Amino acid sequence: MTVLGLIGSSCGGLDTRFRAELAAPAAARGHRLAITLTPTAHRWLDAAGELDPLAALTDLPVRANSRLPGEPRPHPDPPVFLFAPASANSVAKLALGIADNQALTVLGDVLGDPAVTIIVGYQVQDARFRHPAWRRHLDTLAEAGVRVRRLEYGKPWSEILDLLPASTG
Repeated sequence: MTVLGLIGSSCGGLDTRFRAELAAPAAARGHRLAITLTPTAHRWLDAAGELDPLAALTDLPVRANSRLPGEPRPHPDPPVFLFAPASANSVAKLALGIADNQALTVLGDVLGDPAVTIIVGYQVQDARFRHPAWRRHLDTLAEAGVRVRRLEYGKPWSEILDLLPASTG
């Protein structure tokens, strides 16, 4: 069973689609989920009553905070990460190397490692494409080996799961 680092940030639909369209289908495909959320995504999912149902999909803790010194690592090192939904803010931070929360720290630590697969499914408004830095952020991630795709409005988020390597074990 392949460990999948499933990362989520605060985007529209997170509260109703993250578990139903990403976490549950990934678990059904045989992935062991290591879920890490940005602080805002954690707060949104907590308010929506989604944290316990997410936790039921995995034997690992759903986390948003860093561990304290001396605490054991709560997740093994995943060979595959799916960051979806990724907000424009989180995509920019990841591309710039800003690791100001646990979710971005986990990804930043493995970005560019050829032994780790990273897929980013971002959700942004069309206006974001006019920002002069946006294309550079996407290009930076692609140059680091990240597979970057937009989560299209009106389409199921689960489509991005087809980019994952098959679970083994």
